[in-house]
Amino acid sequence: MQKIAVVLSLSLLAWGVAEASGPLRVNGSTTVNPVAAEAAEILRAEKKMAISVDVQGGSSGGIAGVGDGSIDVGMSSKPVADDDRRKYPAVRFVATEIGRDAVALIVSADVFKGGVHALTKRQVQDIYEGRIKNWKEVGGPDRRIIFFNKEPGRGTWEVFAHWLYGDPKTAPAVSHPEVGGNEETRTKVSHTQGAISQLSASWANQSAVALSIRLDDGSIVAPVASEIVSGRYPMARPLFFITNGPPTGDAKVLIDFVLSSRGQELVRKHGYLRLADLKVR
Repeated sequence: MQKIAVVLSLSLLAWGVAEASGPLRVNGSTTVNPVAAEAAEILRAEKKMAISVDVQGGSSGGIAGVGDGSIDVGMSSKPVADDDRRKYPAVRFVATEIGRDAVALIVSADVFKGGVHALTKRQVQDIYEGRIKNWKEVGGPDRRIIFFNKEPGRGTWEVFAHWLYGDPKTAPAVSHPEVGGNEETRTKVSHTQGAISQLSASWANQSAVALSIRLDDGSIVAPVASEIVSGRYPMARPLFFITNGPPTGDAKVLIDFVLSSRGQELVRKHGYLRLADLKVR
């Protein structure tokens, strides 16, 4: 009888541990967050799931959280890098694409209204590295350029740096003021005359206006769906949910929901391209 009691106690203890394991932990990219947050809200209401969604550390924070086991699902607007895999050799990173986005260069409304609607890669490099300091040098108003730089390691910054330099590791050190998430970036640019920054294109508005890019052949491409699908816009990027191994349990429920037709409509609702949109290419 004593053995039976011990086994029963251990079984109840194990059951208690499982019950106390807490909610599904989701963290990372502020770009992916609107989709994840709304999907979580639906799943809480309809399936009574416990899901915690946060945006600490951007894409790098999401990848690192999966790596160290502090979260279950990482949100990321950049792929898992070889450096991440080397840092967490015991982790089997699995990235599930849920949609596609573009990084835009956004400027304050006064710059756009002053005549700056498109920039070349060389002009962006010269602005980023401080060789061009006034908007009048690129056809804009006589106003000092203020560059709010995304924190290195964020997916948005890495897409930008990859476009400019081929490899983010070769990007030069700069001393611009740094910004974190999309909301902070948009607010800073909107309220600062002469400002420019990198931002998810879907977050641009009339106060933080997305610029087009003038390609080497002189043609101009904007960060819009048709140019992303065609491959002409150079700063497009996939959006991911990242797990340790193939998703299981509640993580699989969340990811399967976002991949469903209903979930993909959330992707579209928040300004991103659905996976089905990419198949027309």
